[in-house]
Amino acid sequence: MPVPPGSRVPFDLGRDSVSSAAHPAPPAAQQQPWPPEDGTYYYTPALPPSEFRERKWRHIALLALTVLTTTVVGMEHYAGFALDFGADPQGLDDQLSSPLFYLRGLWYSLTVLAILGCHEMGHYAFCRYYRVNASLPYFLPAPLPLTGTLGAFIKIRSRIPSKIALFDIGIAGPIAGFIVAVPALFVGLSLSHVVAVPDNMTGLELGEPLLFRMVAYLVLGDIPDGSTINMHPMAFAAWFGLLATALNLFPVGQLDGGHISYAVLGRRSTWVTLGMVIVAIALTAISWSWLTWTGLLILMLFIVGPHHPPTLNDQVPLDRARLWLAALALIILVLCFTPAPIEPFVTGGR
Repeated sequence: MPVPPGSRVPFDLGRDSVSSAAHPAPPAAQQQPWPPEDGTYYYTPALPPSEFRERKWRHIALLALTVLTTTVVGMEHYAGFALDFGADPQGLDDQLSSPLFYLRGLWYSLTVLAILGCHEMGHYAFCRYYRVNASLPYFLPAPLPLTGTLGAFIKIRSRIPSKIALFDIGIAGPIAGFIVAVPALFVGLSLSHVVAVPDNMTGLELGEPLLFRMVAYLVLGDIPDGSTINMHPMAFAAWFGLLATALNLFPVGQLDGGHISYAVLGRRSTWVTLGMVIVAIALTAISWSWLTWTGLLILMLFIVGPHHPPTLNDQVPLDRARLWLAALALIILVLCFTPAPIEPFVTGGR
């Protein structure tokens, strides 16, 4: 039986699931006290999906374009990997003569799209679980030289029923993406190798998150002075996935970390948001690569304000298991974070 808009349904605090039966809103005199005596509370369910008809061709077209842009960038990454910092130009020439070379951009493309796609589908799956009206993922193609994409997002079209639902929806994405990024990092680094840095080398240097350094040590061992890792495109996709996970876990506003922070701290999360913006501004003094991200954070605060919007029932407390998951999210942020993501390469350094 469909739930009509405007009706109210009970939410079982013990099972975190929504009853399928519709219940009329009780009169004001019969509103339940808090905490509810029968273990349930009432909320207004989301509008039915028919109110927001999915134009699936848009999602498919954006995904196809993102596959194209990331594959082109992936070919460039593979060309640089095959060139081996200029040590093997003949090897690159031999591979360029093969038609299969142009499919090797998929090493990067499929890996990065798997990380981003699983991240967004984690959000989408829990939106469906909590009857929150949300779109399918929108992938964002972009002709950027390093990534070929600006990421992906889903559009949430209805209010979140509780802080429990907000927490689960917010944390599901980073954990799903992280679960894909970690094995991709192991495989990508196993396909990489250590090379000596040429004396006349110029380019960009990628900051190494703590997790990247740990896995690189396990897979490749100690990196000698004057040497560096020639990263396979799959390893670079995993590196980008770790960076995207860290950025999403920033406890700011409408980012995933902002949802988690609000679910745990409530209105006090505003101070965390403001503090993290100050941290982001300070990071621009360490690396110019933070300028764009810091500008986007400040713009977001101007548009939506520093306060996270409340859920339909903010009185629902988080259980201990979710608080442990919040601590896990903080650990993932630390493992994936790097203070200088992209820097000009210094000749002769790592």
